[in-house]
Amino acid sequence: SWHSPTIISLGIGQGEILATPLQIANEFACIANRGFYFIPHIAKKFEGTGDTILAKYRVKHYTAVDRQWFEQIVDGMEGVVVRGTAPNARIPGIVVCGKTGTAQNPHGKDHSLFGAFAPKENPKIAIAVVVENSGFGNEWAAPIASLMMEKFLNDTIATDRLPLVKKMKRRTY
Repeated sequence: SWHSPTIISLGIGQGEILATPLQIANEFACIANRGFYFIPHIAKKFEGTGDTILAKYRVKHYTAVDRQWFEQIVDGMEGVVVRGTAPNARIPGIVVCGKTGTAQNPHGKDHSLFGAFAPKENPKIAIAVVVENSGFGNEWAAPIASLMMEKFLNDTIATDRLPLVKKMKRRTY
């Protein structure tokens, strides 16, 4: 039986609900797709046209949320990257939509979280990054997600962003 303190805690991302990074990435895919998702699966590689993917992984699963409500969420997530808490997630020439998070850790430094998808229109990738004991979501998780999305979408990292890669490699815990 939930009471007001439980509901308030859940509203700020704390409390009884737990989620894995894969579940978080799938939620972001659902938002990116404006209300549907595919069952997550792992593949070593794809050959041909994708017809070899099992049928159950090609079925769209729809939420009970009406599609009209997703645009406001997507716009808000774009705002997080453009003018909010995640400027480190920007990718030149690509509109990224995301949400930072900081998971409190009673045993040490907080965990850095970032979930995102890109591009905003006709999304190709959804991602969730969790970096344990590293602080705020924009500090480490957002730039890591940004670099991973850029590599996936462009098959390269822009030369002017390579110092960010070096910074990530130098990270000590």
